Amino acid sequence: MLFNSIDFAVFLPIVFALYWLLAKYPLRAQNSLLVIASYVFYGWWDWRFLSLILFSTIVDYSIGLALNKTSEDKKRKRLLWTSIVVNIGLLMFFKYFGFFVDNFVTAFTFFGAEIQPNNLNIILPVGISFYTFQTLSYTIDVYKRKLEPTQDFIQFATFVSFFPQLVAGPIERAKHLLPQFEVKRHFDSNFAMSGVYLIIWGLFKKVVVADNCAFFVNQIFNGSSSYSSAELVLGAVLFGFQIYGDFSGYSDIAIGVARLFGFSLMVNFSFPYFSRNIAEFWRRWHISLSTWFRDYVYIPLGGSRGNKSKQIRNVLIVFLVSGFWHGANWTYIIWGAIHAMLFLPLLIFKRNRTYVDQYTITYKQLPKIVTTFLLVTLAWIFFRADTATHAINYIIDICRFESLSVVTFYKNGKSLLFSVIIVVSILVMLAFEFKSVQKHQKEVILSPYMAIFIAILITFMGVFKNPSDFIYFQF
Repeated sequence: MLFNSIDFAVFLPIVFALYWLLAKYPLRAQNSLLVIASYVFYGWWDWRFLSLILFSTIVDYSIGLALNKTSEDKKRKRLLWTSIVVNIGLLMFFKYFGFFVDNFVTAFTFFGAEIQPNNLNIILPVGISFYTFQTLSYTIDVYKRKLEPTQDFIQFATFVSFFPQLVAGPIERAKHLLPQFEVKRHFDSNFAMSGVYLIIWGLFKKVVVADNCAFFVNQIFNGSSSYSSAELVLGAVLFGFQIYGDFSGYSDIAIGVARLFGFSLMVNFSFPYFSRNIAEFWRRWHISLSTWFRDYVYIPLGGSRGNKSKQIRNVLIVFLVSGFWHGANWTYIIWGAIHAMLFLPLLIFKRNRTYVDQYTITYKQLPKIVTTFLLVTLAWIFFRADTATHAINYIIDICRFESLSVVTFYKNGKSLLFSVIIVVSILVMLAFEFKSVQKHQKEVILSPYMAIFIAILITFMGVFKNPSDFIYFQF
């Protein structure tokens, strides 16, 4: 079920009304409703995958209880590795089986051997990368004794399947979200209203910014060999805004919907396109994933401890794994490697934490912001391209500088109108975000009048015919 669909527009008010009607009953009633609603929400795509999320829930709930009952190190490690193998095993099978088979066949073909694999028609379950990481964080934290395991299966099932953030995050930590299911919620009109405003802002970024950019981006990337250097640059820049509007828009809607039910989710984006270097970008982009890799991969590897070569090794591993997490394609691995190469000089020269406590942006820093954005945009080409070859050819064609015209691009009659919409929507988004950055806010906070203005823009500039999936649903 899409946030930007009629189905969700009907689903949300019904669940909201029933949820708060149950507030006078024991807490288990509200949690049970959330589990049912979450399973309906997830099963809307394909009910068969409900068995996977239920299986993962049962496994990690049981392992959490078992970890709490034993203090024997060997047994606790076996339980931890059971959870890791089960969750990562499911992820590897459904998401990466075809990737490994294809590369295995390619490797043998290179040496002259012909292999005809019997490919399985494996469908990727929506959001599997998100909820497997979420349940893993629970098991790891219980194993490290940072968290007491819950005894209530309904509470744990609600934590795993909570529908606002189920399919594309934020990837919540058990120690932050799970306790919220253990206490009575009371309706707070101000908190709920802030959620409504955040939903409006998220919809603006999705249906106005992202979906209008998508029209141009798809046109250019699908026929990149036919476009000039200027048009290819335009396509890459617009994809940068498309993926940001799409993914951060989803996160804003998820956080806003959660507030309607009395829950607080972590901020997942903090105005990343105002970053002054790549290190700051990764502190502002997909925060729930980057901090997950920091806490459960980077630090266990040794983090910033040890000599410089070990630090470099750890950074390379984290960025490559992060790239691979996004999808079973070499384009994502190369995307991760590019970010690693951009990050390493900052690490080597101890500049990676330059802007940790410096939030206010000055106009003198504009060149750094633009440079960082352009470097990120270069890497986005690999993220968006169908293959690594496509991405390389795309960049080569940009560098030819054979033509700076946009004549081909404007052969489509809709282009001029859409250009105006895109420019206006991007400027509005950046203006609101710049104001928020200067005020040291973690999110865009709309006043009632601003919310009405944004709602009008959504009505007249949004894409509603054939609503598109959120990009990160495929991950």
